[in-house]
Amino acid sequence: MSTAVLAAVAVLAAPVVAGCSSGSSSAASPAAATTGATATTQPTGPANQLEEAYRKVITDVLPSVVQITTGSGLGSGIVYDDKGDIVTNAHVVGTATDFTVTLANSTKPLNAKLVASYPDSDLAVIRLTDPPSGLKPASFADSGKVQLGQITLAMGSPLGLSSSVTDGIVSATGRTVSEPDSPGSPGATIGNMVQTSAAINPGNSGGALVNLDGQVIGINTLAATEPESNGTAAAPGIGFAIPASTVTRIADQLIKDGKVTNSGRAALGITARTFFDQEFRPAGAVIVAVSPGGAAEAAGLQVGDVITKVGDTTVDSLNALTTALASLSPGDKTTVTYTRDGQSRTAEVTLGTLATP
Repeated sequence: MSTAVLAAVAVLAAPVVAGCSSGSSSAASPAAATTGATATTQPTGPANQLEEAYRKVITDVLPSVVQITTGSGLGSGIVYDDKGDIVTNAHVVGTATDFTVTLANSTKPLNAKLVASYPDSDLAVIRLTDPPSGLKPASFADSGKVQLGQITLAMGSPLGLSSSVTDGIVSATGRTVSEPDSPGSPGATIGNMVQTSAAINPGNSGGALVNLDGQVIGINTLAATEPESNGTAAAPGIGFAIPASTVTRIADQLIKDGKVTNSGRAALGITARTFFDQEFRPAGAVIVAVSPGGAAEAAGLQVGDVITKVGDTTVDSLNALTTALASLSPGDKTTVTYTRDGQSRTAEVTLGTLATP
């Protein structure tokens, strides 16, 4: 499981950026610099074709990526439809219900209000109160077709630098990642995330991870951190995005119903807590309640059973159980290993769907 840091900015101060300043300089003027210069032609070949592909994607998609500002920080979002709905991370909106949104092609802030938030999948939708004409909704890809090695562009407002783009590749798929707690988001364990080497920095949360077809394959959400830094230093080149299929499934429900009615997440149908052995070491997840008609009841699991493994994944705590289930889907069949009366047993379980509030 990756140690991770949420990619949202908790401060509103402008970052310090090194750059040129006015004043005297020994550099030649533009006119002098071009005197006697030999004209060059634009390079051709694969490198130029790739550059042109980058430019086209950026031109097509960047207008769909916005900056979201709350009273305590800022992040990014993606225009979801022409009605003014914008999808972002739940940890970007936090506990706020009112926001200002800045479009990529404008400096004028627009007002927006919360539609609904679903922290369990770290997703939320906000809506512009007076959406302008010409909004450009993003196109979302089938994230099931995302492949290792695909070129990706991460778009958003890292460190408050709006309309920024970084590049990389899909470096892994199917990652299960646990997020830290944050205001308005109790922390979530999310499965099937897309891992990318494109730089994801604070402020990128809620922005777009895009393929070279100009489609959003995921929402930039967090970056891994160096274990030795106690979670304070980002690990270069390891970022994670919620896959597009999850984004569209959750966003559609939030827009239509104002809540999530089908989480799409696997569940055993139990309430559990971490089990400690005689030496007070975490040694499993003990069942404290079984939901009537749920997957666990159908498989014969009972209150007091201590789950020690799901499939081939060892379970030594409630968090480990949550992580194991996050990588599975409703309807999947798996073997649950557990202890009852001191004896190890197994049960074949067909997983159900995690209930929503």
